[in-house]
Amino acid sequence: MIDTSNVSEKTVNTSDLIYKYMRPEHLPHIWCPGCGHGIIMRDVAQAVENLGLDRDKVVLVSGIGCSSRAAGYMDFNTIHTTHGRAIAFATGIKLANPELEVIVLTGDGDASAIGGNHLIHAARRNIGLTVIVMNNTIYGMTGGQYSPTTPRKAFGTTAPYGNLDRAFDLAGLAYGAGASYAARGSAFHTQQTIQMIQEGIRHQGFSIIDVASVCPTYFGRKNKKGSAVDMLRWQKENSVTVEQAKKMTAEQLQGKLVIGVIHQVQYPEFTFEYQKLIQRLAKEREE
Repeated sequence: MIDTSNVSEKTVNTSDLIYKYMRPEHLPHIWCPGCGHGIIMRDVAQAVENLGLDRDKVVLVSGIGCSSRAAGYMDFNTIHTTHGRAIAFATGIKLANPELEVIVLTGDGDASAIGGNHLIHAARRNIGLTVIVMNNTIYGMTGGQYSPTTPRKAFGTTAPYGNLDRAFDLAGLAYGAGASYAARGSAFHTQQTIQMIQEGIRHQGFSIIDVASVCPTYFGRKNKKGSAVDMLRWQKENSVTVEQAKKMTAEQLQGKLVIGVIHQVQYPEFTFEYQKLIQRLAKEREE
C-alpha cells in the first residue's frame, strides 16, 4: 500500500470545482458509472486550482475517445481534435503562443496507437506540453477492443482468446523518447496524482503523467475484475512506489502498478529555443 502521509495539498469542495472549472450545462457526463475518467478530470481541475493558474491562459486539447470528452466538460480554452492528433494540435498552439499553458487530455489508444508517433517526437523535442493519459487499457468508446496498453493475456472484443501483445509502458516510452518529466499515477491515488500533474505543469519541458484509470464496463466485465470499487481496491492493494520498486525483483513486481515520478531532468524547452532563433534571425536582418 502507498504511504500518503507526506502528501499535503489543499482540497476544494467538488461542487466548487464544478462551478469554477466545468461547464455545468454539459453535465452530467456520459462516462459509464464507475469510470475512473471523472476522477482524473477532477484531479486536473484541482491541480489548476492549487497552482492558481489564469484560466484564460490554459488550453486543454483532446483527441478522440472516452478520455477526450473531458475537454468538452471543462471550462477553459478547449479544442477537441481528431483521433491521435491531440499532441500535434497542442504543439501548434504552444509554438504559436509559448506563454500559454497547454494541457493534453488523451487516452491510451489515442496517445499510443494512432497518436504514438506524435507522442515520441513531442517528447524528443521537449516541447512544453503536459500530457495526461487517462489509461483504462481498453478502447472503451468503440466497443472494448484491446489497446497498446492492454495487459498480455487480458480479454477484449478483438482479443476473445486473450491478448498476445506486450503492453506499452507509456511513461517509460516517453522517457526513452526524451521526455524530461515522466510519471505514473492512478485513479485511486488522487492526492499523489494531483501532485504529479502540478509538477508536470510547472516543469519547463515535455511532461507526461500516465494515470491508470478503470473501465468496469468493458475491461472489467471482459476480465472478471468485479465492480468499479473492486478495480479501485486492486489499485490500492497492488501499487508500489518507484522507490519501493527499485528494491524489488522482477518476480516481485509481477502484477504490480508502479506509481510516482519515473524520470525528471531539465534541458532546453523547444518553444523557447524556437523563439530565441526567431529573435536572432530578426536581429540579423535588421543589421
